[in-house]
Amino acid sequence: MTDVDPRTVRAFLVETYPEIVDAVRECAAASAAAATDEAGRSDTGAVRRGTETRLREAGVWSDLPSVLVDCVEHTGKRLAATPVAAPPYVAPTATGIVLRATLDGGRLVVAVDALAVERERGNDGTDTGVELRPRPPETPLSDLVRVEWRV
Repeated sequence: MTDVDPRTVRAFLVETYPEIVDAVRECAAASAAAATDEAGRSDTGAVRRGTETRLREAGVWSDLPSVLVDCVEHTGKRLAATPVAAPPYVAPTATGIVLRATLDGGRLVVAVDALAVERERGNDGTDTGVELRPRPPETPLSDLVRVEWRV
């Protein structure tokens, strides 16, 4: 069985669904802003929940299983089951969303990482929290998409 080229899947997603990638960017940014305190610490759980809620309200969440199906079909492979807008197929993350498909020969993982993670360290070097920041608006959509083929 041949491997999947993650670069072609990423290019396909960005070219075919730029509005989806952009919606994830906008919803994740709004969620991070709402879930970050004055000290700059983000509540990652609240960001995940907020991103999903905002994507649902925008009517995008229910489209994500179809996006996953199209990404899989672009690889020349087929899903054994119809994906739904819930784990393990579709899940919110602290930085955006992840779409997963177990296929013959491996697992396709497609993520939209709309937020950057900045770890905060105390004077002693210990981790004191995390700040989730929106990526700059000029960041190309292709830089927000991460695709992995895991064998």
